[in-house]
Amino acid sequence: MQTIGLIGGMSWESSAAYYEGLNKGVQQRLGGLHSAKIVMASVDLAELTDLQDRDAWDEVAAILVAAARSVAAGGADFVLMCTTTFYRVYDEVVAAVDIPVLHLADLLAAKCQQLDIHTVGFLSTAFTIQHDFFAQRISAGGIDVNLPDPVHVETLDSIIYDELVFRTVNPSSRRRLLGIVDELWDGGADGVLLAASELSLLVRPEDVEVPVLDAITVGVEAALDRALA
Repeated sequence: MQTIGLIGGMSWESSAAYYEGLNKGVQQRLGGLHSAKIVMASVDLAELTDLQDRDAWDEVAAILVAAARSVAAGGADFVLMCTTTFYRVYDEVVAAVDIPVLHLADLLAAKCQQLDIHTVGFLSTAFTIQHDFFAQRISAGGIDVNLPDPVHVETLDSIIYDELVFRTVNPSSRRRLLGIVDELWDGGADGVLLAASELSLLVRPEDVEVPVLDAITVGVEAALDRALA
């Protein structure tokens, strides 16, 4: 079994879901008392979001590069970042370590291809929606990406940062999110990506008729496949 390197804290809620998913997945695949071999570096989300707001991406990169180097030094065979927004500095992280760094957008695009999904609705933070670094990478994988109506972008951001990162699950927010999913489906999407990890707290595949891909689940499955290959 390979050792999985996680860069977490963005938010700690989603990082906990990655950690739980990896350990449950190893136990399901191997049985008995098996658990995942994980090295995690957890960063401070408040510090990163402050730097993001100031457009200080060099400083964001320095923090995540240090985290990647720490998990590599701890024996990780590859790295997965428990975030989507901060893949903005993916190239800097890749250049700083000698072990593979998985890109969640590549994993999501591959999963869409596997499920024969050609057009996906894209739900994430405002920054990730308004800047195309993540959606464009999915598109490069052969998948058309439909963004939500701009009127919904700040709503999504508020749900993520004011509620879900604190594990606050508001029924009215669930209804609003499901309405956005329905709009994307009506607009031609044959699948929806929950490309902010916390959104999986609100929408489950059984809640809607359109296929829903949860970033955490896809990332966990890919990491397990690699670690246990």
